[in-house]
Amino acid sequence: MKTSDFYYDLPKELIAQTPLEPRDSSRLLVLGRESGNIEHKHFHDIIDYLNPGDLLVCNDSRVLPARIFGIKDETGARVEFLLLKQISGNKWETLCKPGKKARAGAKFIFGDGIMTATVVEVKDDGNRIVEFECEDNFFSALDRIGQMPLPPYITEELKDKERYQTVYSHELGSAAAPTAGLHFTNELMEKIKAKGINIAYVTLHVGLGTFRPVKVDDVTKHKMHSEHYEIPEETARLINETKKNGKRVIAVGTTSCRTLESVASFYGEIKPCDGFTDIFIYPGYEFKVLDGLITNFHLPESTLIMLVSAFAGYDNIMNAYKVAVEEKYRFFSFGDAMFIL
Repeated sequence: MKTSDFYYDLPKELIAQTPLEPRDSSRLLVLGRESGNIEHKHFHDIIDYLNPGDLLVCNDSRVLPARIFGIKDETGARVEFLLLKQISGNKWETLCKPGKKARAGAKFIFGDGIMTATVVEVKDDGNRIVEFECEDNFFSALDRIGQMPLPPYITEELKDKERYQTVYSHELGSAAAPTAGLHFTNELMEKIKAKGINIAYVTLHVGLGTFRPVKVDDVTKHKMHSEHYEIPEETARLINETKKNGKRVIAVGTTSCRTLESVASFYGEIKPCDGFTDIFIYPGYEFKVLDGLITNFHLPESTLIMLVSAFAGYDNIMNAYKVAVEEKYRFFSFGDAMFIL
């Protein structure tokens, strides 16, 4: 199985640059997991495919406004930092551009002095360990000066930062949005609950590794990035009850999917826990929890198109993507959705 097997041709104009309003007005391609049948709907129609007793599992991680711009203390040179991972307290692993400006010991000023930073260490991979200082709470200061770390294929400015958050986002810590959830409105969530469909939450903080390309020809040789997850007690209980009752567990997004399948693979069951996962799901993987998946359209040759191919079947997915291109669906983070069931 080669990485090139997961390539498809995507016209640049189909890459969504801005989110639609309202959120649930985006299009929805409904794909039969066994049959490969395709239906064309809108996202608010998803309620018609959900049955009482089914369970939606959503990722409630919230995106950090992790891109900050500042100046070097001594020279006034402009720099950009991207927060990747909290090490401890106000100490973070970051990307820095231009890197040559950020040697160990260098100091930087952000937001006219709202925040300052000192480079503590330059790692072998070029990332910087940086210690920040601010009078205010760090995350409050970050909210004031930070910008959303939009994927590189989105070139238009995002006017409303909340449009890169799900309406149910709660736990701050992601470097990118769990984008399948961006289609839900509060009103749609209430309609879903009123129909007798349960909603539960996991947390998986999305790392920038989610955009890292697969650079090996042999898919099985790719090494996944590690991300932190948590499954609360109530969520574990609802998942186990749903399976026991013969109803469906439907993951909202590949991050929720990876969380559930990681825990089931490691423990042999779903239970309250937290940890780190680097699970890589590609065709041949046997799913242990999922009965359905709501997801966006993913980049060619990415680990995410490999995951959905594992769930729905390679031929079904590659055909669905071909149809989506022909029907001019909108792709990637701000694009349309697919429901595999």
